[in-house]
Amino acid sequence: MVLPYGIVADRLNKSLRNFDPKGENMKWITRSHVHVDRVACPWLISRFIDSDAEFLFVPASQVKERAERENATAFDIPGVELGHVDGCCSFESIIRKYQLKDKALLRLAKIVHAADVEEDRSSDPIAPGLEAIAVGFSLRYPEDHENLQRQFEVYDALYAWCRLAVAQDKT
Repeated sequence: MVLPYGIVADRLNKSLRNFDPKGENMKWITRSHVHVDRVACPWLISRFIDSDAEFLFVPASQVKERAERENATAFDIPGVELGHVDGCCSFESIIRKYQLKDKALLRLAKIVHAADVEEDRSSDPIAPGLEAIAVGFSLRYPEDHENLQRQFEVYDALYAWCRLAVAQDKT
């Protein structure tokens, strides 16, 4: 399957994906009430890892139990591989696990990290704007799936800007 930006998802590469032997879509689960990292991660997954991924949003106290029951990969919660680990935000943890090397994605990861990690907010000049956008979307669209759908356009545009910035070597 060809994903946006010319990236090919190899459905046979089980070592990199949360492959379901029944042929069902990959399932991903995190806390409800999405914010920066919990929007950026589904965008990253659906654009670069699995365009058919299914996202579940549940109360924080239910994530691990539901992940096991649903055979879903948990992200952006404490204590999981695809969470905040070794100074990285969840977006960066996913990039690392799936060995994504796109320079524009790595630029975007710096922005997402700074927007998501409050003590690092000043490390990227775009981060406060992304944080403000995330707050605004959460107020306008409190239902998580609708929020994702609407914010994916923001991330598509920001990724396009990152591609341009990298091409012009303005990182």
